[in-house]
Amino acid sequence: MNDRSVQEIRRARPAQDGDGVAIQRVTGMRHAAMDPFLMLDELRAQRREDLGGGFPPHPHRGMQTLTYMKHGGIIHEDSRGNRGEIRDGGVQWMSAGRGIIHSEMPTADTEGLHGFQLWINLPAAEKLSEPRYRDIPASALTHVEGDGYVAAVIAGEWQLGEWLGHGPLRELVPRAALVDLTLHPRATLALLVPPGDALLAYVYAGSLDQSAQPITAGELAITTHGDRWSLRAGSAGASLLLLRGEPVAEPVAQYGPFVMNTQAELEQAIRDYQSGEFG
Repeated sequence: MNDRSVQEIRRARPAQDGDGVAIQRVTGMRHAAMDPFLMLDELRAQRREDLGGGFPPHPHRGMQTLTYMKHGGIIHEDSRGNRGEIRDGGVQWMSAGRGIIHSEMPTADTEGLHGFQLWINLPAAEKLSEPRYRDIPASALTHVEGDGYVAAVIAGEWQLGEWLGHGPLRELVPRAALVDLTLHPRATLALLVPPGDALLAYVYAGSLDQSAQPITAGELAITTHGDRWSLRAGSAGASLLLLRGEPVAEPVAQYGPFVMNTQAELEQAIRDYQSGEFG
């Protein structure tokens, strides 16, 4: 087997998005080793004022969004008539396709708000497809408990140690896969993955001891290629999102929420939005 290693570590930075929502953003994700992933935000707030005015109506084209809430919730409404709410472990997935306008309004619970939003690229052949949307409650995720770990498998097929299975969000396959993994203190776990896929780990609590420089909360680890990655938790354990994806390997032209292949396609997206083509 060809073992993976960590080739780069990137730290999330405090920022605001939408109408003043406090986030931690992993920047600079347009990198060959991170394809097909475009953006990762961690939403974490203890105070109501950190939620600002939420994420009022805004457009998207040419990409997918995935929102996963560990605490609190998100209410989604869009120009296609979809409305849904997830809370406390639920997932919302949307493929913008040829164009959609949506709003996302966060709601806190007694533990505040904690969640993640991921942007995933679409290949050129799917960028002008019909928009789609789906809610998945926490109870429908694939929950796994193994030797030294627990996991909520959201999307894609994973081999975690001896366990092999998949998450309920089949719409992402084969483009991307996602699992929320918690390792017990000093626990180790081997992942078997397709050797050509991007494989990233965002640590949101504890640490991973993968190298001379531990990967701590708020850091994203980017791996080399290979079909096996061995994880090792630090003394306080580790909680992390594992992201795996089949690279799109196409040019990316991005302007805010529009993700296309060329500048001309971006300009067309803006004209279509301005003329009301997104609904």
